[in-house]
Amino acid sequence: MMQLTKKRLAAAAAGAALLLMVLVQLLPFWVALTTALKPVTDLSPQMFLPTEIYLGNFATALEDGNILQAVLNSVLVTGISTLLVCFLGALAAYPLARRLSRLNKGVMLFILSLLMIPPLSIMVPLYSMLTQLHGVNTYWGIILVMVTGHLPLSVFLYASFLRNIPVTLEEAATIDGANLMQTLLRIVFPLLKPVSATVAILAGVSIWNDYSLSVFILTDPAVRTIAPAVGTFFSQESSNLGAAAAASLMALAPVLIAYLFLQKFFMKGMVAGAEK
Repeated sequence: MMQLTKKRLAAAAAGAALLLMVLVQLLPFWVALTTALKPVTDLSPQMFLPTEIYLGNFATALEDGNILQAVLNSVLVTGISTLLVCFLGALAAYPLARRLSRLNKGVMLFILSLLMIPPLSIMVPLYSMLTQLHGVNTYWGIILVMVTGHLPLSVFLYASFLRNIPVTLEEAATIDGANLMQTLLRIVFPLLKPVSATVAILAGVSIWNDYSLSVFILTDPAVRTIAPAVGTFFSQESSNLGAAAAASLMALAPVLIAYLFLQKFFMKGMVAGAEK
């Protein structure tokens, strides 16, 4: 009886801890929601719902912040960048995973070392190079920067996952007459769905939320992505918290939908990517 009671207490404590974690995670979303539904004149605490629902902040975000255009720009940049990160990462990881030479091990260590470089530390030479290439305020310029920045992690995860795939599958395809590209496209890449979902979520969310690089590279409102667009509601003179919160909520929808479609593969890819 005593042992059963201890198990119930442990289960209750675990449930309470899990509930607390969920509440902490949902707290920022709740504050954003309550802030977006309040007019500027409402001085009640942000944690409380307003006495009257106010939708003017969403109209302000759409009209003054041009949020719909920013969302479309973010969808374009994030979609193309994520596809390139997945495809190029898988191609680059294949020889590193299949040919375990000293040279490839050195290349992998070099790729991992790139993860330690802070993006802002290379901002000045990066901006100078993009200016010379006429890549500032262009889609291809920001896509090139995002793909380059997220490829190291992509290559690492794909290489770790590929080491767990039996090489006999590729040997059988070669015996059947398939060349290397056919083997990759028909045999190897279809097996990479779990890690591809992981890479897509990690890279996609990071690119969607990027502010530090996008705010310097995309200054034209016509090509501005969602993070710099939300930042326009903050200035030294005044800040429109309600409009910023409304814009953030509208920007959350595409990411949430993508995660709901990919989340069943996410943990599989993370576990496999961590294995050696």
